[in-house]
Amino acid sequence: MPIDTPATRALALALTLAASAPLARAEPTLMAPDWAGAACAQWNRTPTLLDGLAGEWMRNDGGKGFKVIHLYRSDCGEATRVELRIGARDGQARCLYGGKVETAPLNAAVDYTMHATTARWGEMGKGDYGPMRAMMFGRLEFVGPKLEAMGVMVPFEAFLLLVGKVPGDLAACPAR
Repeated sequence: MPIDTPATRALALALTLAASAPLARAEPTLMAPDWAGAACAQWNRTPTLLDGLAGEWMRNDGGKGFKVIHLYRSDCGEATRVELRIGARDGQARCLYGGKVETAPLNAAVDYTMHATTARWGEMGKGDYGPMRAMMFGRLEFVGPKLEAMGVMVPFEAFLLLVGKVPGDLAACPAR
């Protein structure tokens, strides 16, 4: 027979509330589709990307109305790539989509694929070094229009810092 006391009622209420409380959402895995969605939102809050890439860089889209950036962590494998889609909207280079890869194959004359080890992404995201050093020393592997990228180094650096601004769990690789 249960004991009905104020203490047992309080304990029962506390357990009921704890069971019905929403669970704290864990950080998305770095470079998983949900992380890419958060990165897209952060892009749209970064004036250096919005305005700094709105000119010639944005116009070079191969006629499709957007540029594509595929990203992945080298130590997790190419199959874990995610996609950011950037398009000209209201005079800015806005992120229109962040998530699983939907655009393939990429046009290497206008689109980008970038990958680095998890540790290197972390270093670049903290600002330990910028894109020139990352590319010169092979810390960031890069496929796409390199001369175009070199012409937008300030926004490119802001992009690398974006990786450090969007929380991401580094302990596991994104699901394939």
